[in-house]
Amino acid sequence: MAISDWPEDERPREKLLARGAAALSDAELLAIFLRTGSRGRTAVDVGRALLHRSGGLRKLLDMPPARMKHLPGLASVGRRALLLAALEMGRRYLAEELERGFSLDNPEPAARMLTAELRGEPREVFAVLFLDNKHRVIGFEKMFYGTVDGAAVYPREVVRRALEYNAASVIVAHNHPSGVAEPSQADRDVTDRLRKALDLVDVRVLDHLVIGDGHWESFSRRGWV
Repeated sequence: MAISDWPEDERPREKLLARGAAALSDAELLAIFLRTGSRGRTAVDVGRALLHRSGGLRKLLDMPPARMKHLPGLASVGRRALLLAALEMGRRYLAEELERGFSLDNPEPAARMLTAELRGEPREVFAVLFLDNKHRVIGFEKMFYGTVDGAAVYPREVVRRALEYNAASVIVAHNHPSGVAEPSQADRDVTDRLRKALDLVDVRVLDHLVIGDGHWESFSRRGWV
């Protein structure tokens, strides 16, 4: 049965417009970009097959275009371009919050934007948001890079950049490439070193966010900063 023969409230596009994108499954969202299926299969069927073949939506969208084109249903340049453009649009939408002047008064918006920046990194990346005295963003930098086992963090470099930005506070963050966001003892030790170094120049560490795969943890929420 073709999608056009389905009840109207079950068709992916109509369902999205009536109930919102969150109501759609991953396969239904993919079907909107695929637009058509193949012989004997609807676009939703092709979407399910793509998810199964790639190991899920995240792995599909993280796949290099050169590999993506070999998947059934994505041989078309147009389809691949639509998917990649949608992914980049989402990243840019979140990245706009990193622009100078955006205020961060709780962990949620910071975690949202930092997840977009760090979640896909194959190695640990330590990043810093520099804020003014009203918690508005005045700078963002990925400062230290490591392996999947850890990143070497140098507090003196964070202090130096904080002074150059004339920052009143910072939010630091790093990703766990394993996907597990639970902070380690090493993460706590680094945070203590940073806090002590920045205290000397009257710059406050507001939070340390650990970014996993689809989840994040906040030191401030745990009462650790």
